Amino acid sequence: MISRNTGFSNLTAGYLFPEVARRRREYAAKNPQAKIISLGIGNTTEPLSPYIAKAMSDYALGLATPEGYSGYGDEQGNTALREKIAQTLYKGMADASEIFVSDGAKCDISRIQTLFGKNVKVAVQDPAYPVYVDGSVVVGAAGSAKADGSGYEGIFYLPCTPENDFFPDLSKVEKNTLLYICSPNNPTGATMTKAQLQKLVDFANENGCVIIYDAAYFAFIRDSSLPKTIFEIAGAKTCAIEVNSFSKPAGFTGVRLGWTVVPNELKFADGSSVNRDWNRVMTTLFNGASNIAQAGGLAALSEQGLSDMKASVDYYLENGRLIKQTLDGENFRSAGVVSYFTGNGPYVWAKFPNRKSWDVFDMILDKCHVVTTPGSGFGPAGESFIRFSSFGHRADVEEACARLSKLVL
Repeated sequence: MISRNTGFSNLTAGYLFPEVARRRREYAAKNPQAKIISLGIGNTTEPLSPYIAKAMSDYALGLATPEGYSGYGDEQGNTALREKIAQTLYKGMADASEIFVSDGAKCDISRIQTLFGKNVKVAVQDPAYPVYVDGSVVVGAAGSAKADGSGYEGIFYLPCTPENDFFPDLSKVEKNTLLYICSPNNPTGATMTKAQLQKLVDFANENGCVIIYDAAYFAFIRDSSLPKTIFEIAGAKTCAIEVNSFSKPAGFTGVRLGWTVVPNELKFADGSSVNRDWNRVMTTLFNGASNIAQAGGLAALSEQGLSDMKASVDYYLENGRLIKQTLDGENFRSAGVVSYFTGNGPYVWAKFPNRKSWDVFDMILDKCHVVTTPGSGFGPAGESFIRFSSFGHRADVEEACARLSKLVL
């Protein structure tokens, strides 16, 4: 019999979000009268822009006609969409040949781990989106879980906490490391400044590192002084890959459409092209994003689509402001709870001193019937923190805030 992939046997427990869902189901089964509200998983809740949805609907209906039918497209993505992304979102900072359209950022991150293989050193922000770590373990770039529960052998964790302004100590990163960075950050919500990103890029270039820059929340940035792409930073094209998505700005979490920018200037140690190998990954392991979804992507990048996406993001940012306001209430402050929300991302990150994250999760679920996300699920530095998501219907968010405001800690 074939042996099991040791990467799976090295994984600890379950993936964070299915575990959150499991606990919610168990609680609901025991408390059927409870109206549970989710401020947990970052899944969009509001309807798609009618303009963007119509573009996909028209394309889908066109498939029933000889003139409108389309089969396989280019695995790298619709040429018109690649050019539109380059022109609209990167404004000369990236060429269409460097942009690869996909079925979403999470899927691209897994393919990136295939691109670099198991013999690469990995460093992640701590806390971090779980797929950076779990995917690295599965491909064999990391070993088993540490005995003290502080992560995995072979993965270097870079604590990002209030004490260091959520920016990692790069001096501890080894040369030739694959470095996962997310800004605006999931889960902390922190957004890197141009000065911080310049420091990161300079370090990567000087030490042979490659940055995997997850910019999936770029559309939430409202401070014009903050970079929306790492390619605003000098030197980034020789050390960085950017992963991005339509999921949050356009509500495409179920539609599935994203893209990755792999600069032509980015090289492996032997001088070979990373872009060329990524093209091989996409054409070998992927058959291209849905033609229907790509029609929606083109509509999203039109003048009307961009306006609609901004309105959607503004809606969620207002939800975040309401949650932050609630967590700044007297009942939380008197218990020493400190919350962080920049107004440039969809998450509110709150520290509950001297409490375990899962204990706080259970308490809020039990007393308020509100689902959150435990910070410890994002890494060792997330212990004692809770992530509150701003994705939700306004009435639900307001009701959840009303319940939280009465919570006795």
